[in-house]
Amino acid sequence: MAAKDEPVVIKKYANRRLYNTGTSTYVTLEDLAEMVKKGDEFTVQDAKTGEDITHPVLTQIIFELENKEGQNMLPIPFLRQLIAFYGDQMQMIVPSFLEQSMMAFTKEQERLREQMKSALGKTPMDMMKLSAPMKAIEEQTRRNIEMFQNAMRMFTPFPPAGGGPAAASEPAGKEEAKASEKTDDLLELKEQIAAMQRKLDKMS
Repeated sequence: MAAKDEPVVIKKYANRRLYNTGTSTYVTLEDLAEMVKKGDEFTVQDAKTGEDITHPVLTQIIFELENKEGQNMLPIPFLRQLIAFYGDQMQMIVPSFLEQSMMAFTKEQERLREQMKSALGKTPMDMMKLSAPMKAIEEQTRRNIEMFQNAMRMFTPFPPAGGGPAAASEPAGKEEAKASEKTDDLLELKEQIAAMQRKLDKMS
């Protein structure tokens, strides 16, 4: 049994069965999805090796939900863009951007839920009041995208060292100066990324 404040351990066996050590029962991916919705913390471990496989299991849950009719949340353009970032130099920033954006949306959606609940069954004028929180969410998303685009600009690739006629004709002193300049640019880039992260934290 897990301690009160510790995540429940779900063990996955070779036959793909999932065992909830907190309730001593076998569970399904749907059960885990319900636990996520209720805010129950859990980790999934390989029953044989003890390896943490929470990430692939959560990804599998999303895959199963996306394949249910009428439950698609991830639009095709988003999926294409996300796939394109794998192996790209921007991949290191994407997880933080998505996490901060989702945190900001989660905080805003509680207020939106309450307004939708109070507006149900009322006049069209009352329903129009819902546009305010939606615009706030859209504005938040727009700001996040702008910061993400600024981060992308910071990753403009440097020209390859020693490539092309121009590089070959430059004195050695200039090449050393460029190498030093690249190091300074990388340090500045790290500082800019840290600054962007702090801005995202404040926004959320």
